[in-house]
Amino acid sequence: MALFVWDCFFCLLPSLLFFLLCLGLRWPRASCWTRQTIRAARPRFICKPTALAKYLHRHCDSLARPRLAAWPRGDPHLQTLSSLLCGEVRDTIQFTRDNLLLRDGGIVAVDWAVGTGQGEAAGRKRWEGRKEHQTGGKALGCFTSTPPVLLLIPQHWGGMTPHLKALCHQAIRQGFYVVVFHPRGTAGCPLTTARLTEFGDPADLEQVVAYVHSRHPSSSLVAVSEGSGSGILLSYLGECGSSTYLTAAAAISPVLLGQLWFEKAMPHIYHWGVLFHRKLQLRRYASSFREVLDVDQVLSSPSLRDFEESLFCSSAQSQRRTSRPYSLQGLEPSAAWALGERAYPAKDWDSYWERNEPLRDADEVAVPVLCICSRDDPLLPPASALPIPLFQSNPYFLLVLTDKGGHCGFTLEGQEETEGGSTENEEVEEGSWSHMAVLEYFRVVADFLKGEERDGGSWGGPLGEYSQAGQRNRTSNSNTAAPRRRRPTMMRRPRPQAPEQSSVDEEEGNFTWKRSYTR
Repeated sequence: MALFVWDCFFCLLPSLLFFLLCLGLRWPRASCWTRQTIRAARPRFICKPTALAKYLHRHCDSLARPRLAAWPRGDPHLQTLSSLLCGEVRDTIQFTRDNLLLRDGGIVAVDWAVGTGQGEAAGRKRWEGRKEHQTGGKALGCFTSTPPVLLLIPQHWGGMTPHLKALCHQAIRQGFYVVVFHPRGTAGCPLTTARLTEFGDPADLEQVVAYVHSRHPSSSLVAVSEGSGSGILLSYLGECGSSTYLTAAAAISPVLLGQLWFEKAMPHIYHWGVLFHRKLQLRRYASSFREVLDVDQVLSSPSLRDFEESLFCSSAQSQRRTSRPYSLQGLEPSAAWALGERAYPAKDWDSYWERNEPLRDADEVAVPVLCICSRDDPLLPPASALPIPLFQSNPYFLLVLTDKGGHCGFTLEGQEETEGGSTENEEVEEGSWSHMAVLEYFRVVADFLKGEERDGGSWGGPLGEYSQAGQRNRTSNSNTAAPRRRRPTMMRRPRPQAPEQSSVDEEEGNFTWKRSYTR
């Protein structure tokens, strides 16, 4: 009898503990203590202590005080699945599509958001109200009298997630022009060449940026990547350097180390979902690839790494796939020249990442890049694998690391509590903190660059400490320059040893924020 009682007790113990926990959270004092504990967990702002970093720390309130949702809404898996699969956007966003013909004959899709009705009109009015009418038509920061253009880059596997749609909606409401870049063969984009975009191949994005700039030459251009879409964005920023048309960039839950991400053991449900989606894309164009690819072998890949290696590396293919250039597989010689080294399949897995690792040219980046990461991200390697020395030594890279947020989640609390413990009458709009943070970051950077232009009077000149290693000059136009061979190292210039942790409160370095325009 006693044994039966103890068995019942241990069976009911988890439910009893859960009930007591819920009861404690409903107790006002315990609930207040819980909120204070959550608020005390401030995100880490890891960066080189430059003037821009200190300006962001003082003026970008969203980065310093995120109101992230508590459990259960703050559960990393719940946030991740909600952002990727089942999120909700209040207004229906309408898009108009441009199919852009590339140099090698391929096509990518460029979707322009044409508004959400009243939300867009209100955003335009707010934008007009924030203009600073000055000589030359300059507006807020480095933004011109026309609204800025926000270029969005989806996940590597393509498509519009609820997370990206919500960012579109928020940006439109704040007065941005919004455009979405879809790589080859994704989101219904027609595939005209037997070639898909490699993980870190920025050639297509480079042409898209030039096209968007030509459509809005008087508008400032900024870009945000979602998740694995950072592979293309970071590669583009490194290859183009100071010749880019972008003023600033941000990456939400970025894949900073591509090879590690493909080799890391992802939770099975996410791994299966991403792999299934990639196989569906290839199966749609299977007949077009059979002459140059063993499609059945690729479709039988058991993992993301095997799929990527079989698709792009000649060493993983059967004898049917040769190392001939794509120009001999249906492309014109001029198109193969435009592809450069990517006209040939990568020799093996390591050589594939020599030319596609997102941070291979990190020391060439010439615009500020904000990376927002979470420690509980279930799709990315652990936070201990982040390249912290890069953010501590490179003034163009800034990292905000939170304790929770999931993958592209960062769900906000529904209400804001005052210091006295009472709740405000007006409910704060629910959404994603990362959306609010990156949009405010762009505006604060614009203000800072405007002040630098006003104080310095010129954008030219040496790049501070980088002048010791040589300026980053690109004398040839990015649309006509021949592709150059990449070295396998991620950061080529030697870096001084940095302390274990860096923040904007540390001693200011010698870096002076100057941007070099060479085009």
